Amino acid sequence: EFEERIRRQLGDTPLSYVAEPKIDGLSLSVTYENGRLVRAVTRGDGKIGDDVTANARTIRSLPLSLTPPHDGRGIPESIEVRGEVYLPRSVFTRLNEERVRNDEEPFVNPRNAASGAMKQLDPRQVRERGLELFLYSIARISGAEPRSQSEALALLRDLGLRTNPEIRACSSLEDALAACESLREARHSLDYDIDGVVIKVDSLSHQRELGATSKFPRWAIAYKFPAEKASTVLEE
Repeated sequence: EFEERIRRQLGDTPLSYVAEPKIDGLSLSVTYENGRLVRAVTRGDGKIGDDVTANARTIRSLPLSLTPPHDGRGIPESIEVRGEVYLPRSVFTRLNEERVRNDEEPFVNPRNAASGAMKQLDPRQVRERGLELFLYSIARISGAEPRSQSEALALLRDLGLRTNPEIRACSSLEDALAACESLREARHSLDYDIDGVVIKVDSLSHQRELGATSKFPRWAIAYKFPAEKASTVLEE
């Protein structure tokens, strides 16, 4: 149905997709000016977020300055990139073990721990929390724009920014569904939580033509994994 809706707008034009793990974390928008990190903002309500620049600077996987691309293009004068902050599962386990030893309430889940850390007033406490980040899109760039999501991801990597190694380029919707199944099987072996896969039309010109509703882009869809279930015994 997703592809049929796209076809009604775009006709029989060739389509390719990108399948990206849906990280269960905290959305972040980061701006670089002349290669230097100048601002980091949370998504907030979608229109107004919190300025968390000081805290973002403590995230090891977010560089304070960009590296020149290998093809000699040079660093964009201005670029805004978007990504997801998360707390690795291994760090989450270690932090909770420490909190239990200190008679503190353990964190409920990695997402809440990551979100709470970014709201801290002391960046030193954020550094100690051990947050990481994956970047997944370019919201704005000066100069020549990438032609596709695949090109945008390649440019992010060339600039020294971290993207998710599990992202897959897909030549068809069948390939995208296969990527979803592969990620569903691999989700428990990853050191971060994912709750699904986001499938995006690769061409950015097609994305612009498809546009968005008041809530969602028409060029992307979230393939959500079934909710995890477990049994427990109430002892008292």
